[in-house]
Amino acid sequence: MAFEFERLQDTSDSKARLGRLHTPHGVIQTPTFMPVGTQATVKTLSPEEVKAAKSQIILANTYHLYLRPGHELVKKAGGLHQFMNWQGPILTDSGGFQVFSLGALRKITEEGVLFRSHLDGSKHLFTPESVMAIENALGADIIMAFDECTPADADEAYARQSMERTHRWLKRCAAAHENEGQALFGIVQGGMFPDLRLESIHRTLEVDLPGYAIGGLSVGEPNEVMYDMLDRTADELPKDKPRYLMGVGNPDNLVEGVGYGIDMFDCVQATRIARHGAFWTPFGRENIRNAKNEDDFSPLQEGCQCYACQHYSRAYIRHLVQAKEVFGIRLLSVHNIYYLNQLMEDLREALRDDRYQAFRARFFDQYSV
Repeated sequence: MAFEFERLQDTSDSKARLGRLHTPHGVIQTPTFMPVGTQATVKTLSPEEVKAAKSQIILANTYHLYLRPGHELVKKAGGLHQFMNWQGPILTDSGGFQVFSLGALRKITEEGVLFRSHLDGSKHLFTPESVMAIENALGADIIMAFDECTPADADEAYARQSMERTHRWLKRCAAAHENEGQALFGIVQGGMFPDLRLESIHRTLEVDLPGYAIGGLSVGEPNEVMYDMLDRTADELPKDKPRYLMGVGNPDNLVEGVGYGIDMFDCVQATRIARHGAFWTPFGRENIRNAKNEDDFSPLQEGCQCYACQHYSRAYIRHLVQAKEVFGIRLLSVHNIYYLNQLMEDLREALRDDRYQAFRARFFDQYSV
């Protein structure tokens, strides 16, 4: 099979599990983190640097690639793998979150979403059928169904309406999906209402798919609310298929999410905070601009094996960032992606030894949120 998920090992002290995901472009050890390459590139980094930072799979964005350069051009180039020279697995989201983020620039109907481009104001229509055609043309290994991302502050009536529309769209996506070499994932919605999310899971599972995602979290709600939703619902998803928590990628969220049985995560934070001079260590988030780093000739993180830590000091990287040199952002991005991938590798090792809770306790003993 081109796509298959192996559940290798469960844990006795949590819902965490160890797995292996087979795709046409390689095997992914789970749980895993996916760096985001919104416009067919992880910002400021080459594919070789992303791979050297231990990335197994990357994510690209359907909305942005549809607008520029266009999915037909990408298809003409041989698909995303050829176009961006990344030979590992790729996941494309459906553009649902980006369209949701447009606010007044979009209108949601049963047919789909009519929106204006953030680039030039031109009008476009995304339907489940058109999104499937775009994602089929882009050629990623895993593609997401078109959904409506429910706002965190939505009331129960709107959350239900949104959730039910997402399920109707899912059936249309499944009917329109034509490339058997791509795995289509459905998306669970339901806002911040546990009963709606449970209903969403059961209705989503009516469409038998290779994997399922939890959407509509990390959209502004407190961490405690997100964890409550995961605690009540994540384990209701099939145990023999991958579970993907969309848009989540802060270190503390990854450690907690794994404990609820999540297998896949993605987030733009690794490169976004780098552009603001920030980086992660086992002790939390720091900013390279802080005066204490001016004459600190140690690496960003002692013992880290990433390219940035192996070759450059805090003092040098601070100088680059202060001087607005792009190389400083690149080095922080390399470190942040490596840090998250190493964190997931360490978590997988802990799961193999059935010591998730011990790992979690040690992590939070030193990590400052």
